[in-house]
Amino acid sequence: MTYIWAFLLVLGVLVFVHELGHFLMARRIGVRVLTFSLGFGPKLLKTRRGDTEYAISAIPLGGYVKMAGENPDEQLSGKPDEFMSRSKWERFLVYIAGPAMNLLLSLVVMTFVLYQGADVPAYESEPAVIGRVVANSPAAQAGLQPGDRIIEIDDREIPTWEAYSVEILPKAGRKVNVVALRGNQRHTFEVTPIGQTKYEIGDMGVQPMVHPQIAAVTPGETAAEAGLQKGDVILAVDGQVNVQNEDLVKHIRSRDGQPVSMTIRRNGATQQIDVTPRAKKIGVQLSPFELRTIEPGPVQAVAMSFQRNWEWTGLIFRTLGGLFTRETSVRQLMGPVGIAGLSGGAAQLGWLPLLNLMAMISLNLGLLNLMPIPVLDGGHIAIMVMEGAARRDFSVRVKERLLLAGFVVLMALMVTVIYNDLTRVQWISRLMPWR
Repeated sequence: MTYIWAFLLVLGVLVFVHELGHFLMARRIGVRVLTFSLGFGPKLLKTRRGDTEYAISAIPLGGYVKMAGENPDEQLSGKPDEFMSRSKWERFLVYIAGPAMNLLLSLVVMTFVLYQGADVPAYESEPAVIGRVVANSPAAQAGLQPGDRIIEIDDREIPTWEAYSVEILPKAGRKVNVVALRGNQRHTFEVTPIGQTKYEIGDMGVQPMVHPQIAAVTPGETAAEAGLQKGDVILAVDGQVNVQNEDLVKHIRSRDGQPVSMTIRRNGATQQIDVTPRAKKIGVQLSPFELRTIEPGPVQAVAMSFQRNWEWTGLIFRTLGGLFTRETSVRQLMGPVGIAGLSGGAAQLGWLPLLNLMAMISLNLGLLNLMPIPVLDGGHIAIMVMEGAARRDFSVRVKERLLLAGFVVLMALMVTVIYNDLTRVQWISRLMPWR
């Protein structure tokens, strides 16, 4: 049930905001709105206020605003409250208002999420220095080693681990050229990231140099008695540096009843603390990497939201471009089932992760609707631009052909994303022998 209500909430809010943009702008310029519907198909609930019928329809995969005189093949009276009676500029404002509302929603929601503060991995903002290379991974086969600093991928500068992730995640199964510094020398490696998880996320098998951090200390246990505190970063254990979280846990269990020497960093200072495991534990909860806390003020949260949305926008356009250049696999596209899965997973983590996902999807919805594909808002805008350039309106027949072409493209995209969704459902995937 969590997946269903989370999906309906996310999609319902996004569709409502989008159609509300069209509705408000149409009313603002004096166009009569006949129907405002959330969903398509048969109307489950409806009410009328003035000239407008408000409805909730059976298929919750979108919505629509029907305006008087919207279709050029209708019998138009020429009244000023008909859509086609308005100027091209006014019609442009109606078309763009929906996507604009989605972009605005993404900014507002992300501002709220960021203003709440968050603990984020500290390594994301650090240089991409390799701490560990997974055995038999593409990176290991290519010759990358711990200590190498990744500085470029496919001629794009990589200043941080976050930039590395943005560059690698969409490139599963695609060869990339990785430039790394080893000492003072530049080395170039050809690596083909493999697809991880059901979403085919690119991974070439390198991990940052991270240190476990104490997330909580249990009172009365040996860690508390030894003086370990929440926030301590574990740099070394019994002289072994760069210990991963799993190795640290194994080492503590193997030293039951024997002192373990830990080198920690606390408030920028390094110190050594000895702790003796009891019943194969010391009484701490560990984070696998060091965290840093972000607590922005209102103005800073707005600025960070703009920055985050700008970064997402760049990633969206690069992903779309990668589909045409075959750098990005179509397997990474997802449809309603995939969005439902992400929504349910985010909802289980809490309201903030769900709102974060909503902001990201809202940005995607706004930008994709601006694409110059007939049927979409951007397609209608593109047709008006072409009419303006030609200094004449296209005939109804030409517009119908353009809309049909857009419909075919949109259906092809829908078939692709729904197929991707079905292949991620385990029992359905087993029924596909060609996979």
